[in-house]
Amino acid sequence: MNATESLKIVVVGHVDHGKSTLIGRIFHDTGSLPEGKVEAIRKASEAEGMEFEFAFLLDALLEEQEQNITIDTTQIHFRTSKRDYVIIDAPGHKEFLKNMVTGAAQADAAVLLIDANEGVQEQSRRHGYLLSLLGIKQVIVVVNKMDLVGNRKDVFDAVETEYRDFLAQLNVIPAHFIPVSAKFGYNVAGRSPELSWFEGPTILDALDSFQPPQSQDDLPARFVVQDVYRFDARRIIAGRLEAGRLAVGDEIVFWPDRKHSRIKSIEAWGAKSPPAEARSGQSLAITLEEQIFVERGQIGALPASPPAEGREFTARIFWLDKRSLPINALVELRLGTQVVGARVVRIHRVVDSSTLAVAPEDRHEIRRNETAEITLRARRPLAFDNGDRVMETGRFVLLLDKRIGGGGVVFGAEYPAVTRDAVMSSNISWTEGEITRESRIRHFGHRGAVIWLTGLSGAGKSTLAVRLEQSLFRRGVAAFVLDGDNLRHGLCANLGFSPADRAENIRRAGEAARLMADAGMVVVTALISPFREERQKVREICTSGGVPFGEVYVNAPLAICEQRDPKSLYKRARSGEIKGFTGIDSPYEPPLKPELELHTDEITVEAALTKLLQLALSLSNADGAHHAGPDIGGGI
Repeated sequence: MNATESLKIVVVGHVDHGKSTLIGRIFHDTGSLPEGKVEAIRKASEAEGMEFEFAFLLDALLEEQEQNITIDTTQIHFRTSKRDYVIIDAPGHKEFLKNMVTGAAQADAAVLLIDANEGVQEQSRRHGYLLSLLGIKQVIVVVNKMDLVGNRKDVFDAVETEYRDFLAQLNVIPAHFIPVSAKFGYNVAGRSPELSWFEGPTILDALDSFQPPQSQDDLPARFVVQDVYRFDARRIIAGRLEAGRLAVGDEIVFWPDRKHSRIKSIEAWGAKSPPAEARSGQSLAITLEEQIFVERGQIGALPASPPAEGREFTARIFWLDKRSLPINALVELRLGTQVVGARVVRIHRVVDSSTLAVAPEDRHEIRRNETAEITLRARRPLAFDNGDRVMETGRFVLLLDKRIGGGGVVFGAEYPAVTRDAVMSSNISWTEGEITRESRIRHFGHRGAVIWLTGLSGAGKSTLAVRLEQSLFRRGVAAFVLDGDNLRHGLCANLGFSPADRAENIRRAGEAARLMADAGMVVVTALISPFREERQKVREICTSGGVPFGEVYVNAPLAICEQRDPKSLYKRARSGEIKGFTGIDSPYEPPLKPELELHTDEITVEAALTKLLQLALSLSNADGAHHAGPDIGGGI
């Protein structure tokens, strides 16, 4: 036997189907109870005039743990001749979901319990759905209380047929269906003559046939940051390595901010000396060669295997709250150690978890005990994985008014291209040309700058950008319009319109603008760039390199923009032809403190251009450049 081998099992079943009795019987039959515990409970039962129940054994163990503290999930150990086991017993439906999706009670296998006398119940079906949602593949179904139905094979067969057919629709294939009587020990640890017609394994034999959990070491590294501590001059980042491996000297990138450094040291609790490598499942702390800003909730990964990132993702959820979850509902999203407000922006499909009936397509809410495919949009960028890639960073819990309402698993997320920020080596350094920035300023009579126009489609960004370029050019100022559509034809042609790709499109535009400004040009961008976080990153790209940056909010009401609709984009978005269009089914976050705000529904293009030109001249120090007069005309 492998002394280190263990298996975590979750035991789930309808209320009063005998879960506590079964667990108590397993403890008893494997000799896993403290000495004298059975006799003590037997005497206590007799003193109360009660019949001894194996459920009392579990209750007694819980009482020892509880000490007046509510326990969401109980973990109790037993052992067979093959391996150690941990039984995860969730006392309630909601607690089961909460602990499973947050990883507090990760199970390698499951025991689904059904009362032979009552048969398959709604909650039996829901538990099956939850197992499918969470990707638990190793399952046995225990049909309990066979003694109450006269140990009849036909009753067992009917339960097996009904439940097997239901689970098959969820792609859950139980390894065994086992008839038992937990009360009398039939087919728990040993065979019973009362059920001689059953030729399959006992419960313990079935559990021993399960495979040990696959190592997470070969998965992409996912270091979930729990906290950051300062000791003397050191900054220590504490967390848990949920998957993969990390070693001293590895380049590590923290998502979603994409800040990176090399691991200087790894420290583990109780280690005699700092280890050179960490493996999945370890709680540890690391220090970095460069003291970058890292905070709770971020996920550290190796450059070649980043997580997905973005404000928006699709997920399969299970809803448990009595209150329905409507479209646009504000919820609290907890994924790993990330906690952020989020909204339900789209409900794609709703399924009744007990009947598997699909709701009409126009449903605008998710009701209790329904599962659904939805799109969630967070208030800020997050890092995450598809559940089928790294489950530990792909599952989450949703809270409604500070109460757990449901949980789910991410799917269908697109992973970002491995970008400059993620792969930059410490061996690469910025190369300065022979011609300095000061030389270019003296030559051109002005310095480079970036004028970043942001606003809804149809607000007037492109019109103003082109007119500003003309006006600057006539003044002898080297200027160029960096248009979003033009970037998509070349530099960003490989990007789609997922949240991650849109963010990358903005980043590339910022990098290109900075390089052109370094060359001495005044770069005018015309991109919607709807999210503050992404615009702030562009500002940092420019200003960190000494390039002046001016954010200009080209502000026009949505109704006005729709009236203009120069490319018929709003019309197509309203008809459903375009999904995720800013202003229709995707939000726009107005700048909080732009250098300039232009209300293009209230002022003329001449007035707007005058203000814009003043800003550009100020940032570029081009007031003294050759002046041939602005080229002003037309309307926005």
